[in-house]
Amino acid sequence: NTRPQLSITIRDGNFTDFDGLEPTITWENSQQLPNEVDFRYGIDLSAKTTNLASLPRRIWGRASRRFVADRFSLSTRLDMDVQRMDRVAFQVDAADEDNDLKLTIFGSAAASWKRLATSPRVSHLEFTKGFDNDGNRITVNPRYNVNYDHADVVMKYDADDTLITVTASEYDQEVTISQQLNDDNILSPTISRDGSLSLAWDRKLGDHNSVRTTLNPNRSVEVEWKDEAWTANVNFPMEEDSMKGATVHIKRDVRF
Repeated sequence: NTRPQLSITIRDGNFTDFDGLEPTITWENSQQLPNEVDFRYGIDLSAKTTNLASLPRRIWGRASRRFVADRFSLSTRLDMDVQRMDRVAFQVDAADEDNDLKLTIFGSAAASWKRLATSPRVSHLEFTKGFDNDGNRITVNPRYNVNYDHADVVMKYDADDTLITVTASEYDQEVTISQQLNDDNILSPTISRDGSLSLAWDRKLGDHNSVRTTLNPNRSVEVEWKDEAWTANVNFPMEEDSMKGATVHIKRDVRF
């Protein structure tokens, strides 16, 4: 179950030397604990620095368990920034499979055993309800960001080769219509309330290989290329006549 992963990010279009490289090694593992608790854990390491104290970036762990003949599930994940160990971030997921319900809560708490139970602060919560309608799938996903006092709802209607996604808040609304043209191609135009448009094209290139290109007119072009264990993400801003703001992120899963 050990799964190390190497990620390299090139920021701000610096392709000429190693100053723009930010390599990261991610390692994770899993094991079964008593009482049928699934436990996953991992660590992110900086592969650029030679300072041992700066090598660890993030450590995390997730414990999950299912109840009542697998009808209910509950999981909790804790994340800690090793370079800033005063707080720990948490994520709680609860689901009821029979009623097609899911609740997710994000937050943080003081990284002290004495204050851990008394200082949690919720930053984001969301609720998802699913419905089946004559073979089609409908989901309603209200969300609330506590930090920014911002609420919205995401509604999806999945009908065979067409997926309609509506995201609406008090100040903005957008609609995405994803149409599967054939087995290898999906087009997804998005229009927002202010009239801005974007177009995403997903193309399969074979087993485990695909390319997703997203055009945001007058803003950026984003490309995600997946090739077996490799994933490359490229973002080209369109506001300048150079590649100065371009960002490249390359990731590879290494399994042994």
